[in-house]
Amino acid sequence: MTTEICLFTADLRLHDNPVLHAAVRGADSVVPLFVYDRGVRDAGFAAPNRRAFLADCLADLDAGLRARGGRLVVREGEVVREVCTLARRTGARAVHVAAGSSGYAQRREERLRAALAEQDRLLHVHEAVTTVLPPGEVLPQGKDHFAVFTPYFRRWTATAPRETVPLPRSVHVPDSAVSHRLEDRADVSGTSPGLAKGGEKEARRRLTRWLGEPLDGYAEHADELDGAPTSRLSPHLHFGTLSPIEVAARARESGSPGAEPFVRQVAWRDFNHQVLAARPAAAHEDYRPRQDHWRRAEEEAEAWRAGRTGFPVVDAAMRQLRHEGWMPGRARLLVASFFSKTLYLDWRLGARHFLDLLVDGDVANNQLNWQWAAGTGTDTRPGRVLNPLTQSKRFDPDGSYVRRWVPELGGLRRPAVHEPWRLSGAERSRLDYPEPLVDLSEGLARFRRARGLE
Repeated sequence: MTTEICLFTADLRLHDNPVLHAAVRGADSVVPLFVYDRGVRDAGFAAPNRRAFLADCLADLDAGLRARGGRLVVREGEVVREVCTLARRTGARAVHVAAGSSGYAQRREERLRAALAEQDRLLHVHEAVTTVLPPGEVLPQGKDHFAVFTPYFRRWTATAPRETVPLPRSVHVPDSAVSHRLEDRADVSGTSPGLAKGGEKEARRRLTRWLGEPLDGYAEHADELDGAPTSRLSPHLHFGTLSPIEVAARARESGSPGAEPFVRQVAWRDFNHQVLAARPAAAHEDYRPRQDHWRRAEEEAEAWRAGRTGFPVVDAAMRQLRHEGWMPGRARLLVASFFSKTLYLDWRLGARHFLDLLVDGDVANNQLNWQWAAGTGTDTRPGRVLNPLTQSKRFDPDGSYVRRWVPELGGLRRPAVHEPWRLSGAERSRLDYPEPLVDLSEGLARFRRARGLE
């Protein structure tokens, strides 16, 4: 009887999973394995919100495997050691895993390949599992990645993705595959009160609901901050409880007017992954250095984290992040611009705070979107600054987003809800709300001087 290992990483699903499909097809028995990676924990990436969401995902994956006669095997420790130990114990001849984009994932793959080779075992790395197109699938002439999104998107759109693979009908797991206990969401402390539920079942329910009426309004209302038609599928794409190929295909098949703008955002995700795969150091180094001498102002950084900057839309977004472990894309851009350009603080500090809280905290998308906002990444207009007052009036015109997340301002109407500093002294004194952290014109001038734009 032959045995192979399916090593789950960021592909915690049964639908359209080439890793699981290949392992089931290639052997009599399969070890569906997830390793609580000690390297991820030690690097500070096992944040409470993602741990809790992961617990949901693994429990759902285990239930799906059990419905097919199998079970999820979980281990904890250093991934290469745990995989090799289990391969020896079960006699597995090969290991299947999804390709990763980060430098950490690439190095882990190299170590695993070498360690398995010493045991005369094979490693099969499957592309296009966590993205629609694998990094490097489309390339500009003479370069190893696209640095500008628009030409990448043209090529991305013109390139057919791989075919989806079917659900496994049955999964036989050898008795020798000993599992540790699955972590439960209740085991995790320090999570956001409004953290969403994880798992493939929940992901598919959300996708089906999204492909109805909400998607229709996406093109026109996607950037609105309160009540916008937002899929909230990013955590499920991050953990792989949904196939991005299936998401894009089903959106297009819906015929909705919002389908193509939504699919464009899926392509942005692929774009960031192909940048990171080619430039792993961009996770912590400027993709395009601007010779910045970032300010050091911890009190200002802490006010930003706490949602006490005195700019209502910024504070609303930061409080939503703390409460839900998520915020809309437009909110992410404006608070990142405020942090890195208006306050002129190092984007890495802001990106770290996002990774501490975001349930969809993805190294490729988080770090590279932060660099885009900071003007050190792939933005073709690196000097642009998002004015929080302008953004608030445009994307939260009636102030409902601010009132929802900044209750101190709940009784204010326009325009005071956007700019409470314009109230009279007596009115302002009754608000438990701080003065603006910075004068916007002074912040802009400081940034432009620092970047040599004046």
